[in-house]
Amino acid sequence: MRQGMRGWGSGLLGVIIFSGSLPATRVAVSSFTPLFLTSARAVIAALLGAALLLALRQRRPARGDLVPLTIVAAGVVVGFPLLTALALQHITSARSIVFIGLLPLATAGFGVLRGGERPKPAFWLFSIAGAAAVAGFALLHSESNSLTGDCLMIGAILLCGLGYAEGATLSRKLGGWQVISWALVLSLPVMAMIALFTLPDVWTGITVPAWIGLAYVSVFSMLVGFVFWYRGLALGGIAGVGQLQLLQPFFGLLLAGLLLGEPVAPTMIAVTALVVLCVAGAKRFAR
Repeated sequence: MRQGMRGWGSGLLGVIIFSGSLPATRVAVSSFTPLFLTSARAVIAALLGAALLLALRQRRPARGDLVPLTIVAAGVVVGFPLLTALALQHITSARSIVFIGLLPLATAGFGVLRGGERPKPAFWLFSIAGAAAVAGFALLHSESNSLTGDCLMIGAILLCGLGYAEGATLSRKLGGWQVISWALVLSLPVMAMIALFTLPDVWTGITVPAWIGLAYVSVFSMLVGFVFWYRGLALGGIAGVGQLQLLQPFFGLLLAGLLLGEPVAPTMIAVTALVVLCVAGAKRFAR
């Protein structure tokens, strides 16, 4: 019981940290290209992760851990950051945040496939209801030139869910912060090369908010948040704790409205509230 509560508390901290990711990315892509932003944040986080691994003398992963670490890197180091950065060139961060409501369903699904978890049938009813509410919102409130952004967000969610589930399963063996650190180190050579080839031609036009956005997604979204998130998933269960992601739209919409001045439509709030009700039901039947 105590371990489960620690897992939920750690997971909640991770969600709060991740809530600033999309607004920060929205600000950063105003000055940086999506490819440079994705690679630069990975390089910065990888250097920090490598320093931690060396300082604390962590053992190297076994050969059998390389494939799961590659999946983690493909999902949360490359896939989700890149696709969301591309999406945010077409849609607002407030709109993109609503799609986060699909993450718990994706994470739970991959938790069954990759983590061996078996939630009760009622869990899937609540999870699917929450996902359907998000999908219905996206279809009914389709804006001009937003279909591309919506599709990119859906792809980002699928890759992120896979990375979350794979990382949570592996963190039971290696530890939460070690998993994301090794995944970052594994992707460092490729991401460093991409960063060098996509360096901005002119640095003088980059705004201070864009630098702050890059710093946030590099340190907090790419590393610190995963320390708490993977620990929470490992202790409390992938399907159950994964439902905490349905709180992320609330925090994210609040940040998008307060910091970026983006309009937050009443329908966005209504959909988010409905989704949070679904997570309450899903949590009850997660195990």
